[in-house]
Formats: sequence, C-alpha cells, structure tokens
Amino acid sequence: MRRREFITLIGGGAAAWPLALSAQQPPMPVVGFLDSGSAEFYPDRLAAFRQGLKEVGYVEGENVALDFRWAQARYDRLPALAAELVRRQAAVIFAATIQAALPAKAATSTIPIVFAIGSDPVKYGLVASFNRPGGNITGSVWLGGSTLAAKRLELLHEAVPGATVVAALVNPTNPGAEAEVRELKETARALGLQLHISNASTAREIDEAFAALIQQRAGALLVTADNFFFGRRDQLIVLTARHALPAITQWGEFAAAGGLMSYGASLPEAYRKAAVYVGRVLKGEKPADLPVQQATKVELVINLNTAKAIGITFPITLLGRADQVIE
Repeated sequence: MRRREFITLIGGGAAAWPLALSAQQPPMPVVGFLDSGSAEFYPDRLAAFRQGLKEVGYVEGENVALDFRWAQARYDRLPALAAELVRRQAAVIFAATIQAALPAKAATSTIPIVFAIGSDPVKYGLVASFNRPGGNITGSVWLGGSTLAAKRLELLHEAVPGATVVAALVNPTNPGAEAEVRELKETARALGLQLHISNASTAREIDEAFAALIQQRAGALLVTADNFFFGRRDQLIVLTARHALPAITQWGEFAAAGGLMSYGASLPEAYRKAAVYVGRVLKGEKPADLPVQQATKVELVINLNTAKAIGITFPITLLGRADQVIE
C-alpha cells in the first residue's frame, strides 16, 4: 500500500471515530415531571428539585432531560398528562402533589414513580407502607393537608381570639378536601367556633365565596392546602386586604407576598429529597426498596405590615414562636 493511501485511510477512519462513539452513547434519560399547578408559581421548588438531582450526579441538559407536564390547577387534565409521559417512555415520573400521584400510579405499573406530597401515601393506596413501599412508587411526604389543618385553625384563633365565626376556603375537586374539612370541623367545635365552608375551584368562585363569607360576618379565614389556591394567592391577598380579613394558609409565599400568616412545611426540602430518589432510581435502585421519606420541617411566618394594615395585634407569645416575622 502506498504511503499516501495509508494516510488517507487512517485519516478517514479517524474522522469517523467521533460519529461512531456518538452512536454508541446511550440516550439521555427522561424524567417526566407531572404537576397539578403552573411552572411560574414554583421557582423555589424547581430549583430545589434540580439541586437534588445534582447531588446524585444529574444535571438537566447534560445527562438527564426534564419533560414537564403542568395541569394549570385543572385536576381533570392529570390522567391525560400522565398517559403522555407513559407514551413518552419516561425513565422515571416525578409526581408533585397527591392530585398528580394518583393518576400517575393509575397510568403505569412498570415505569418508576417518585412523588412529593402532603398526604398519607398509605391511606391513598400509593404504597403498601412507609418502610416497604412495594410496587413501582415511592417518594417524600411533607406535613400538610389535614395533618396541619387543625393547627392552622388554632393559630388563627390565637391571632384573632375575638373572631367566633371563621370561614374555610375549600377546593372540592381536591381528593384530600373531605379529610381536611372533617378535621377543621372537629377543631372548630373544640374551640367553640362557628365554621362556614366556602367551596371554590375557579377564580370567579373565589370572588363569590368572599362575597358570601362577608355576608356571614366571618371574622377570619383559613385557606385550605390546595395548589389551585396557591396559584391564586395574589387574588386572595387582594381580597383579604380589601375586606380587612385575617387569613392563614399553608404557604410561606402567601405571607411573604402580603398575606397575614402561614403555617406549613418547607416544600423545597421535600422536592429536593424526592429528586435525590429520582437520581437513585435512574442509577438502578428500585422504588420498592426505597422507604418513603418524611420532611418534618414546619414554619410559622407572620407579616406584621399586613397585621398593622388590617388592625391586628399579634400576641407576644405567638410572635415568639414564629420562624419568620416580616416587618
């Protein structure tokens, strides 16, 4: 073989090497992200989720892809969105909230599912037990829903002891609504409060609910734990300010944005823990072998600026227990 022909042969083969190596690289795994809310409302949670993936060696766009499906607080869309991720052949499905986890579980018994929810996964049939989940699903649980409903009502009563009539804003399409309402009614009876339940699952119904509770002379409002209400928090803040109505919710973002007070779990921490599990599943671990994690950090946030604007004076004992006081 002539020297020039030999060099051409070697050079041509070398040029083909990158293509051959590229063809041998496995496809980037896809994590399906199923959420009942909207992307713009959860920057802190999304950042925590990506941080959790990074802790186990996964970076979006480098060695893992995230495929988002947002229901925009329309829970009836979640089964179809879950089915899309199954057809997409996602390597793992992450289900944020109980509303997303239930249709995800119904959509597949083979694709691994990791959830982050504020409900009891055993009660809802997601797992067999916390220590031995079984099946294809596990995740992280934060204290939420009916678990903290009673405590929120107690805190609201402590903040506004003169309010004997209290309203609770409830989304009836939430699968956990019935349990939360039951807990609130029992607590209201124990505290000697008259409780009015106002249902709302659209922005218009929120306006209508406020008109009704003002007619009922409600002296305080508890907003139940629901992603729809989280997405409408600006509307809720405007309405509570307009009517000088003391209100409590689950989310610290509510108090930070101008609401009166909040009491609930640190959701970014729950998302981070769940993302670590997603990464471990991508590396080959089975959900059945990963015990359900519990995020137990709970925060009380009080906005004194809002309190002053609506004429509320917080007891010193309550302010002393707050994790954050906004002034």
